[in-house]
Amino acid sequence: MKRVALAACVLACGALFAQKDKYAGPKPPKPDMLYLLHASNLIPTEAGEAKEETRKDVTANVMKGAESNVKTPMAEPIFLIESDKVSAEKLELYKMDIKNGQREVSIPNDSKKRIKNAPKQLRVKVDRIEQSLYRVEVNQWLDNGEYCMSPQGSVQVFCFQVF
Repeated sequence: MKRVALAACVLACGALFAQKDKYAGPKPPKPDMLYLLHASNLIPTEAGEAKEETRKDVTANVMKGAESNVKTPMAEPIFLIESDKVSAEKLELYKMDIKNGQREVSIPNDSKKRIKNAPKQLRVKVDRIEQSLYRVEVNQWLDNGEYCMSPQGSVQVFCFQVF
């Protein structure tokens, strides 16, 4: 009898530990929009499409305006995205340069050619929280400046500023 009770207890404890905690934090109100997570508040990033300009040896992705209206003091910001069409796993982060009153990222046309001051993809960590809800964490210290996150191979951008 004691063995049966002990086995039932072990099974019950195993079932409790097997249950995953449900995410209880804020959820994005719109799908395919990247939100900065500040405590329990979600702040939508500046979403848009970069204009591609082909130049000698590079393709520049340009956003209007010298700075984003979305600002964060966090040097390692955290984002949430409810993914429908945008693949969270393919998001890439780049620091933007300010040139002629616009923000831009210049990508070399030939991946084998080295270009002075070519942008480097910054590290992000993407974790699935629920079926289509993802947490995107910047996995390195960001200096003050303008940044954009974009799905790989897309001109869609989500911009923000670290101050």
